Amino acid sequence: MPDRPEVTAVEIARLAGVGRAAVSNWRRRHPDFPRPVGGTDSSPTFALTEVESWLRTQGKIAELPLLERVWRLVETLRDPADHPAAPLVQAGTVLLLHHRDPDRWAALADQPETRLATALPRALAETAATAFGPDGAVGPRPPGLLGSTQLDLARLLAELVATAGPAGAFEQLLTRYTEANTRQLSPTPPEAAELLAAVAGVPATVLDPATGLGALLLALPATTDRYGQDTDPVTAALARLRLALHAPAADPGPLPVDLRPGDALRADAYPGHTFDAVLCQPPYNERDWGHDELQFDRRWPGGLVPPRGESELAWVLHCLAHTRPGGLAALLLPPTVAARRAGRRVRAELLRTGALRAVVALPAGAAPPYGVPLHLWVLRAPLPGDDFRQVLLVDAASASPSSAEVTEGGRDKVRWPELHRTVLDAWRAFDLAAREGLPLPPDRPGRHRTVAAIDLLDDETDLSPARHVPPAAPLGGAAGLSHLSGRLTELLAGLAAPATLLPEPTEPTEPTEPTGPAGLTGEAGTAGATGAMGVTGATGVGGGGAVVTLGELVRSGFLEVYSSGAGAPARPADTDPSGTPVLTDQDLVGGGAPGTVLDRSGAGADGTPLTRPGDVLVPALGGGVARVVGPDGPPAGAALGRQLHLLRPDPAALDPEFLAGHLRSTAAARRAASHASTTTRLDIRRVELPRLPITEQRRLGAAFARLAAFDAVLQQAASLGRTLTQAATDALAAGTAEPPSAF
Repeated sequence: MPDRPEVTAVEIARLAGVGRAAVSNWRRRHPDFPRPVGGTDSSPTFALTEVESWLRTQGKIAELPLLERVWRLVETLRDPADHPAAPLVQAGTVLLLHHRDPDRWAALADQPETRLATALPRALAETAATAFGPDGAVGPRPPGLLGSTQLDLARLLAELVATAGPAGAFEQLLTRYTEANTRQLSPTPPEAAELLAAVAGVPATVLDPATGLGALLLALPATTDRYGQDTDPVTAALARLRLALHAPAADPGPLPVDLRPGDALRADAYPGHTFDAVLCQPPYNERDWGHDELQFDRRWPGGLVPPRGESELAWVLHCLAHTRPGGLAALLLPPTVAARRAGRRVRAELLRTGALRAVVALPAGAAPPYGVPLHLWVLRAPLPGDDFRQVLLVDAASASPSSAEVTEGGRDKVRWPELHRTVLDAWRAFDLAAREGLPLPPDRPGRHRTVAAIDLLDDETDLSPARHVPPAAPLGGAAGLSHLSGRLTELLAGLAAPATLLPEPTEPTEPTEPTGPAGLTGEAGTAGATGAMGVTGATGVGGGGAVVTLGELVRSGFLEVYSSGAGAPARPADTDPSGTPVLTDQDLVGGGAPGTVLDRSGAGADGTPLTRPGDVLVPALGGGVARVVGPDGPPAGAALGRQLHLLRPDPAALDPEFLAGHLRSTAAARRAASHASTTTRLDIRRVELPRLPITEQRRLGAAFARLAAFDAVLQQAASLGRTLTQAATDALAAGTAEPPSAF
C-alpha cells in the first residue's frame, strides 16, 4: 500500500477535464511532467501531489476539488487483500465523531501528530460504542496507531464536514463508491425508497433483510426501530454508519439500529421475530439461493417450497414470515415474478390466504435495473378471521418516459411527484376500505382496478396489472379530438414561414486582423471603449475571422461559468410546493418545468447558485441544447441540478442569445467535445466565438432566438400531433368514432 496517493493517466485526465490523449501529449511535450512512481509500463501511476503541482503551475487546474483529494486518500488506504470499502468504514467512523462529538474532534485536532495517532483511535472506538452499544462495533476494529495517510484523511474529512456536514460528506463518498462499483452495488434511489416508506406508513419496527447501503431504512423516521441484514458485513457496516449519521446527534445511544451480516435466506438473523413492516428490494435471478437445503423451512406456507428459479418468491415468503399479523410487507420485484408459470402455485397461495393486497406496475427507471419496469408488491400478514380477498392492481407506468425513451437514462425522466400521488392515493383508499370494512374505491380505467382474488386464480394466475386494468377511455371522444385538431391547426398556422428565418448566404471573406482595441484585444482581451466583445473589422459568423474561447472570456471577466456536477440536493416538488425549484439536464433538454425542489438539509445546499435572467444553461453532455433564462426559457431563481453548466455573461460585452446560438451550433459540439471512456462531454471553455461588436452580437442573437422559438413550436406541434394520432387510433379501435366520410 503506497504512503501517498497515486493516480493513473485516466485519472489525471479527469482531474484536468481533458481526454486521455491530452495527458499522453503532455508527457511527450513537457520534460518537467512528473515521472511515474509505480504501476506498469502500459499503465503507469504518478504521485498525486506532483501531478497536482504540475497542473497548477501550467494553469490547467486551479485547485484539486476537496472531495477528489479525500477520495484519493481513501483509495490510497485500500488494501488489495481487504474489502475495497474498508477505508470508507474508517472514514465513516471519523465522520460519526464529528456528528456526535464535534468538540472532542476540535480538541484532538490541536494535538501533535504523534499524540493524535494514538488518541484518535480511542475516540473513534468510544464514539461507536456510545452510538451502537458496547457490542456494536462498526466493521473491523481500527488500529491502535494511525499512520500519516490516515491522519491526513481525518484532517481532510474535517474540511469536507465544514462544507457538507458529516452526513452530506458520507453521502458524497458513498456516491463515489457506488459509481465505481455499479456491478456489485445497485442502491435503491431515495425517491423509490420514500415511496415504499410512505406505503408502510409509520411503523414502530421495520426490517430490511437485504439492506445494502440502507436506502429503505433511511427513508423511515429516525424514531423507528430499524433492523436489517446483508450478506456483506462491510456493506452492513456502511449502512449502519449511514443511518447513525442521519440520526439526530443529540439522540442518546445506543441508537435503534440493528444491522447484522449474513445471508437472510440461508442464515436468518431474526428467526421467529416479527416486525410491524418489512421493506425489501431483494437480489434478482439468483439460482443458488438455498433451494435444496431449505426444503423443510418453516417460512414456506403449507410446505410449499418456491421453485429453484423463483428466488424472488422465496424473498416474498421470507418477508411475509417476518411480518406480524396485520403488518405490512412491501417489495420491489421484476415484472416476470407476476407471470412466470413456475411461480403460479406460490402466487395462488398468496391470493387464497389474502396476504397479497396490491401489485403496482412502476415505470422503467424507478429503481435498478433501470431498463426494467419493476413491480411493487404489497402484502399484509393475515389476521385470524380476516376474510378479505381483494387485490388492488395499479398501472403507474404512464408516469414514465415512453417506451422509446426507456434507456439507462430513463431514471432521470420518471415524474416522481405524479408517481407518488398515483400509487399512494390508490393504495391508501383501498387499504382503508379493507381495514375498516368500507366500500372499495371505484376503479379508474387506465390507472387501477380492484379484482377479487378468486378471479385471478386460473391456469396462469398472472398478476401483471396491464393484463387486468382496463385501458383509459379514448381522450374526450369527438369533442376531445376536435379540440386537439383545432389546437394543432393553431400551432401550425402560428409558425412563421421558414424562409423568413433562414440566413442569407454570403461569400466567404479572408480573415482580417484587428485594427484597434474596439473590444477584446490580444489573447485575453481588455475592455474597449465600445464595451464590445469583438473587434472592428472582424468577420461575421463562419467567416474565418478572429475568434475567442469561452475560457479566455472567463479569464477576462466577461463571463462567469458554474458547473453543477452532481447538482444540488433535491426532493420531490410536492413535498414543498413553495421550495426553490431544481433544474436538471433533463428538464433543460425536454423544456419541462422542474419536478424537484431544493433540499436544504442536504449537502451543498447553501452554496447553490440560482439562475438569473440572461443566464445561459447548457447540459454537460452537450447535445446541441442551450437556453437563455427568461420568460420563454428556463425559470429564474432555480438551483442547478445534475450535469449542467451555467454561463453568466456581462450583457454589455456578450449578448446571451448570441452566446446560446453558438453553443447550439454543430461547430461548438465538434470542436469542444471532450471524450471519456464511455461518454462525450462538452468542454465548455473550449467553445469558440467570433469577436464581434455588441451591436452585431445582438442582431445575430435576435436571429438565433427566432430560430429557437421556431424549433420550440415545432416540438410542441410534433408532440400534439402524436397525441392526436394516438387518440384518434384509440377512438376508432373502441368504436367511439367513425372514419372520415372520404373512406
